[in-house]
Amino acid sequence: MPELVIRPATPEDASGIAAVHVGSWQAAYAGLLPDEFLSGLSIETREQFWASSLADASRPHTVLTASAAEEITGFAVFGPSRDDDATPRTGELSSIYLLPSEWGRGMGRALHEECVRGLSTQFETATLWVLSTNTRARKFYERAGWVADGKTKVDTMSDGAVTLEEVRYRLSLEG
Repeated sequence: MPELVIRPATPEDASGIAAVHVGSWQAAYAGLLPDEFLSGLSIETREQFWASSLADASRPHTVLTASAAEEITGFAVFGPSRDDDATPRTGELSSIYLLPSEWGRGMGRALHEECVRGLSTQFETATLWVLSTNTRARKFYERAGWVADGKTKVDTMSDGAVTLEEVRYRLSLEG
């Protein structure tokens, strides 16, 4: 098995990150979000988003890529919390996505550990949001010590056609 490399993302990584983003959403959210929404996700659209985001030197978040054999097969994003009730000492793990072929092989855990290390250098606590029906992700975070804190939210996408019910988890970074 090729060595896993986790590193900060660059604008040149936009295409690889976009492919992971779309592929992981289509697999992880199958049966949880409408099929027509998932099949309509576009790598090209995501690539434009990531190219712009990664080129923005003022962005407050860190994007990491994970690769084996030089192909990006996962990514994660963390930074200051975007929640209205967050203190300045609260960070957020806003995403970890892997190609489905990497699920259960340790890459997610390695990305998670690197994000927690990065968050702990700046924050006392961290939060993350997960789709309430995404049992696989919820179990992953619970095994890593995250605890649901009782906060929920409902977001919409695709001009209101897709509803995302999410649960917030919290992790103490002290100690």
